[in-house]
Amino acid sequence: MTLILIDRPRRAARYLLHCGLHTFKEAPCTTSFRRAIALTAMDIDAMAPPAELRALALACLTEADPDAKVAAVTAMAAAWRAGACTLDTGANAAAAASAATSAAAANAAAQSPPAIPGRPARPALVHPRMLGQRSMATLEGRAMLIHALAHIEFNATNLALDALWRFPDMPPEYYADWLRVSAEEATHYAMLAAHLRQLGYAYGDFAAHDSLWEMVHKTRGDVLARMALVPRTLEARGLDAIPPLQAKLGQAGDAAAVAILDIILRDEIGHVEIGNRWYGHLCRQRGLEPYATYAALALQYKAPTPRGPFNLEARRQAGFTDAELAALTAD
Repeated sequence: MTLILIDRPRRAARYLLHCGLHTFKEAPCTTSFRRAIALTAMDIDAMAPPAELRALALACLTEADPDAKVAAVTAMAAAWRAGACTLDTGANAAAAASAATSAAAANAAAQSPPAIPGRPARPALVHPRMLGQRSMATLEGRAMLIHALAHIEFNATNLALDALWRFPDMPPEYYADWLRVSAEEATHYAMLAAHLRQLGYAYGDFAAHDSLWEMVHKTRGDVLARMALVPRTLEARGLDAIPPLQAKLGQAGDAAAVAILDIILRDEIGHVEIGNRWYGHLCRQRGLEPYATYAALALQYKAPTPRGPFNLEARRQAGFTDAELAALTAD
């Protein structure tokens, strides 16, 4: 999907509100976001025959510019709600979309096919131990924390798009769920990036790590492993981490960041619940015992061991059983 920025933000707003997507109007976002989404909405609206959802997700996934990616994801969700997209759940659809996206990009730019995921040249990706300290006593330290959170949400947008595009032969509800996740994660990134700009910095100004995407890449061959180890493990860790982060930001007087994290925590409970639900579905489909299967997958893929303190209430709302929560706190 090629995005050309044009000055049609009002038309984009009308398009999205007509489709029932109110976050465009409500979320803080840049002028380039609003302009990009205007043309993206028109492009999807004008496509004949209707665009295929998983092919659109792959196009969003390979988009490297963060603002353009957010705009494309938001417009894709709006088009789905408006009935402007079809859905092909077959394996051939994913392969065809990948080939078409690669060929179009290579022909247009006379270069190699686009990378998965598409992301900007900055931030520099380093080992987690090489990241600087985030002292809330300084503006720079607070900006480093907001930047780290924005990076997580950018990667979370990509992982949701990958889950939507990559895995065939799932029920239609699976794809609708991961479309919802991708749109909400894109909104989270847009809010954090806007707040970071208010602090005088931009996404890419600080180094970041790639741990979340590394697990996405490891589990690319098995949707069961993906559901087990990304939403149920890495994203669930965010449920535990957000309240302490809010306390630190609140003490530093950053009420706006605390409010953004309220939204993120609310939505992330739903995202982890989606992972839990589809993990359970796949275990039942394959005749697997969920607890033993999770332990085996965590060992096979070298998943990090969850460490407390745990947000037990948020985890319970996200679909973890009492037995799982008891096992967490007993370890």
